[in-house]
Amino acid sequence: MMNQIPEIKLNDGLGIPAIGFGTYKLWGNEGAGAIASAIDHGYRLIDSAYNYENEGTVGEALKRTSVPRDKLRIASKLPGRYHTYENAVKAIQESLYRVNLDYYDLYLIHWPNPIQNHYVEAWQALIDAKKWGLIRSIGVCNFLPEHLERLEKETGVLPSINQIELHPFFNQEEQRKWHEEHGVVTESWSPLARANEVFDNATIHEIAHEYNRTPSQIILRWHYQHGAVAIPKSASPKRQLENMFIFDFKLDDSTMKALDKLTRLDGRMNDQDPAVYEEF
Repeated sequence: MMNQIPEIKLNDGLGIPAIGFGTYKLWGNEGAGAIASAIDHGYRLIDSAYNYENEGTVGEALKRTSVPRDKLRIASKLPGRYHTYENAVKAIQESLYRVNLDYYDLYLIHWPNPIQNHYVEAWQALIDAKKWGLIRSIGVCNFLPEHLERLEKETGVLPSINQIELHPFFNQEEQRKWHEEHGVVTESWSPLARANEVFDNATIHEIAHEYNRTPSQIILRWHYQHGAVAIPKSASPKRQLENMFIFDFKLDDSTMKALDKLTRLDGRMNDQDPAVYEEF
C-alpha cells in the first residue's frame, strides 16, 4: 500500500511521502490507536508538535506498529516560547525524550513570532541539532517569504519545507510560487479546511460527482497536483484509507482552475496572519 504514495525529495536529499497524517488533538490511548491505524494502513509521514502535547502518544503508536523505524518520517515542531538558542536546543531534546526516539526526521519552527524576533536564533539551533544527528531535515511553518529570506541571508540555510495553512478557500498562490522558485516544499495544514464547509460546497460536490470520488479525495488530489504535501487527520480507519487513495486519477486543468477560484482574500480560518500572529 505504501508503494502507491509517491515520494518527494527535499532540498537536503531526504525523501518524504507526498501525503502524510496529521495528529492534532489525537491524544492518549484512543489517539495512539488512531495513529497506529494510520501507519498500518500505509501512512509513513506522521506530523506532530510540541504544543499538540501528543508526542508521547506518537511514541506509543510507534510501539504498536511493526513498520520499521527507517521507513517512517516522524515530524514535530518547536513552540514559540522556546525560540532562544539554548531553550530551543533543550526543547528539541525534550521532544525526543517524549516520543522516545533518537532522532526526528523533520523538525519545524511552528511560527516565526516576528514580534518576539528570535526565529533566526531558533533556526540556528535547528541547524546545529541537525549536525548533531538529532534531526534529519529542518523546516518551518507559517513563514512568509520575508522570514525565509532572512533565514537564508543570516545563516546560509533555507528550510527544506514550509508548512502553511492551505486549502481551496485559501490557496496561497504567491507563497507556493515563492517556494517552488527557491526549492522549498510546501506542506499543507488543515488541507480540508473546515470539513463541513468543504463538503457542503456546491463546486466541490459537483466535481466529486463528476470524478466519482469523495470531496476529500478531490481536495487532497488538488493539493498533490499543486505540489503540496497534505497532512489530513482522521481517527476513522475508513477515512484514513479513503484519504490515501488519490494517486490513481488526475484532475484536468479546468477542474484545477475551478477549485483555485474558491480562494478568498480572508480565507484564513482563524485569522492567524504570520506577519503579526504570536504562538507560544
